[in-house]
Amino acid sequence: MSDIKENLEKIRERIATAALRAGRDPQSVSLVAVSKKIDSRLIEEACACGQTIFGENYMQEAKEKISRLSAAARWHFIGHIQSKKAKDAATLFDLVHTVDRLKLARALDRHAGLAGRTLPVLVQINVGGEAQKEGVTPEHAEELLVSMGELPNLKVKGLMTMPPFMDDPEDVRPFFRTLRQLAEHFAAKGYFDRSKGFDLSMGMSGDFEVAIEEGATLVRVGTALFGPRL
Repeated sequence: MSDIKENLEKIRERIATAALRAGRDPQSVSLVAVSKKIDSRLIEEACACGQTIFGENYMQEAKEKISRLSAAARWHFIGHIQSKKAKDAATLFDLVHTVDRLKLARALDRHAGLAGRTLPVLVQINVGGEAQKEGVTPEHAEELLVSMGELPNLKVKGLMTMPPFMDDPEDVRPFFRTLRQLAEHFAAKGYFDRSKGFDLSMGMSGDFEVAIEEGATLVRVGTALFGPRL
């Protein structure tokens, strides 16, 4: 018997505590269970325990899981997307977290339109300026958002980031705060789909509580739920 149920309960409790500490409704934070390289049996077990949102990084692996796993699951794509994989991203997923360039946005828009759907997306911002990480720079994010506003089959829900890795979660706080401040600025200009509010996808197993304190609405947790990957 795995520890999925117990791990989920602990994570949900930590999410609620962090939200309340920040004066937020715990229901305003959703857990994205990062299921890359995780056996389907464990994903089904998490579904049985009430977890509904799963985040995948690799398109082929995700396609295989989506085709055979619980219909109750909702799937988010949280990895880098090559433009040639845009059709799969636009047709298989409930939310794409990692739009970081106009070429990709246009490809997603085209395939979503051909599929007769409107695709919710987040714009990935490289807040740490790390050369090895994907994401549009904060300086060029507004230009991208303006252009994406002209694409009829995409709904921009908010922003996502992967900050630099730090041993101490408190050292990551400024990067989360920067993303929230950017989102507030862009929301005031009407770049997001909602008239009020926006999504912030930030925080992972080691720092999601700090991310929640800084405004995260989607936390991407894998190791704390499923354990270390092989």
